[in-house]
Amino acid sequence: MVLLFVLGIAMVGSALILVSMATRGEAEASGINRSLAVLEAMSAAPSALTKDLDKPFSERVVDPLLQRFVGLGRRVSGADTGERLHRKLELAGNPPGWTVDRVVSAKVVGAMAGFLAGGLFAFVILDSPTMKMVAVAGGLAAGFMGPNMFLYQRAYDRQEKIRRGLPDAIDLLTISVESGLGFDAALQQVARNTDGPLAEEFARVLREMQIGQGRSEALRALGDRTNLPELRSFVSALVQADAFGIPIGQVLRVQSSEIRTKRRQRAEEKAQQVPVKITIPLIFCILPCLFLAVMGPAAISILASFSGK
Repeated sequence: MVLLFVLGIAMVGSALILVSMATRGEAEASGINRSLAVLEAMSAAPSALTKDLDKPFSERVVDPLLQRFVGLGRRVSGADTGERLHRKLELAGNPPGWTVDRVVSAKVVGAMAGFLAGGLFAFVILDSPTMKMVAVAGGLAAGFMGPNMFLYQRAYDRQEKIRRGLPDAIDLLTISVESGLGFDAALQQVARNTDGPLAEEFARVLREMQIGQGRSEALRALGDRTNLPELRSFVSALVQADAFGIPIGQVLRVQSSEIRTKRRQRAEEKAQQVPVKITIPLIFCILPCLFLAVMGPAAISILASFSGK
């Protein structure tokens, strides 16, 4: 009887194990089938349904996050923020990926990052409560003004490049016009054979004229996109020549001579500023080292004499 009882228990246990294994296999099979069905549905789905998943991380996560800060940045910056930032972006050459909304949101993000960095610096290194407040406020202000400083530096560098390339570009434009080309063709020749911001501006003027804008309006827009007096004077002369029918070659020759003269005068002005600018490093950096090298041995000898050594 005991043998039969043990044998019955073993048979029942074996049956339970077989049933559980079969159930688990069916569950695993059904799970695999569901995964395969999802993958098949994703691959067979229309592109309009899967295009959101194909976007990069910056477009799916970063851009919506920055968009939330636009309203806060506009309330903090003021009502005319869009116009001022648009002007700065035009002067900076419209860097790729930089829009008014992007700059406003970057100011908010920069303020938050500057606040955290200033607070971390203050509470780790500084001890005075006043200095901690100053460090936190300075980090907040620096982070908020960071995008503006970037645009200002970008615009300054770009305007300087335009200033340096303007005389050569006008000379090439003058030679092209006097050799028989029309003004539009000469402008295209300059834009094609030169590089830099000025060539990009000339190419933009040509594109604006090709889409139907008048020559005077396109040239005035070129002057508005820069803050260089030389370029604005050049644009004003061309607009007046186009309005009054003055030969463009003669105007270009006069403008080329004037811009060359202004460049020489600016170089002479910079040269005259060198003695004044070198005074500060001369007083605080060069003269102390010179005095130390000249008077040091004498001072050591005097000290040795008075000490009786």
